[in-house]
Amino acid sequence: MKKTLFFLIIALFSMSISAQENSLAKDSTMFKGYLYNQKYNVYIILDLYHKNVTVPQQEIYGVLPGYFGDKQDGRKWLFTNATIKGKTAELQIINDYGSEDLTATLTAINDSTYILKQINGSTIKIARNRKWVKMPKELNFIKR
Repeated sequence: MKKTLFFLIIALFSMSISAQENSLAKDSTMFKGYLYNQKYNVYIILDLYHKNVTVPQQEIYGVLPGYFGDKQDGRKWLFTNATIKGKTAELQIINDYGSEDLTATLTAINDSTYILKQINGSTIKIARNRKWVKMPKELNFIKR
């Protein structure tokens, strides 16, 4: 009886560990990949777990958690720090000159839809027709 109870407890314990590992493996891709906003033609490339993204043509910044880019312009907004809490990531963002910074959150609505919300600090801007265009405080992104 004691042996059976012992093996039953061990089996339940190992099943719970396996379930936790599967849960972590599933979530480890939530904040990793390529996100795109079609309306403004902007994108986010990120890996908030390993924080090993290099900005093309701007390798001098080293590895980062990710960046916000524009399909029509080479300027980037760099994610300098990221903290994940559940389905929301808090991001510290600076422009590629280092002259503007902000705090934002990136929230996963489901497996493919995300919302970037600028909380405080500067406003993300992109260049269009030689003029700066401010991005809205909330932007929707689709994971590709």
